[in-house]
Amino acid sequence: MASEKYNYAARNLIKAIDIAIEVIKANPPKGLNQQHVKIVLESYNGFKESLVNPNPKFSDLGSLKYKVQDLFTYFQEASGETVNEFWKKIKEAGLPYERENRIEKLLKRGKIRNQMDFDYVIDTIVPLQQEGVLSNDDVEQLNKMITHYENRKK
Repeated sequence: MASEKYNYAARNLIKAIDIAIEVIKANPPKGLNQQHVKIVLESYNGFKESLVNPNPKFSDLGSLKYKVQDLFTYFQEASGETVNEFWKKIKEAGLPYERENRIEKLLKRGKIRNQMDFDYVIDTIVPLQQEGVLSNDDVEQLNKMITHYENRKK
């Protein structure tokens, strides 16, 4: 029988999975065709099913961490409208998950190294500022880093 901690964590993860499914259906990530979206949604439904009807052998917090990682990998590593909407809804739902702040790492480094960093900053700077994650000083520094990166590429 699963512990109360496990049941609480599993319920939260089920809510997060429902949000992921809702967001992906409403606004599929750029670059994914319909077949890819279908596969992603099937995977998330499989995660959910394994939580709703768990195998007692894997009904512990250790096993749950793997499911959390499976669900959140995309939403932690990618950027764009779909990702921003997911995190907005996670926050609105009061779920105990947080977006990794890659911007903080970039600010500490002081420069944008590659196209992936550049795209991430461009996709997230406004939503993170709106969420209060970035200060005006952070935004100013990021804009300087963007300009420097763009000038370097020319």
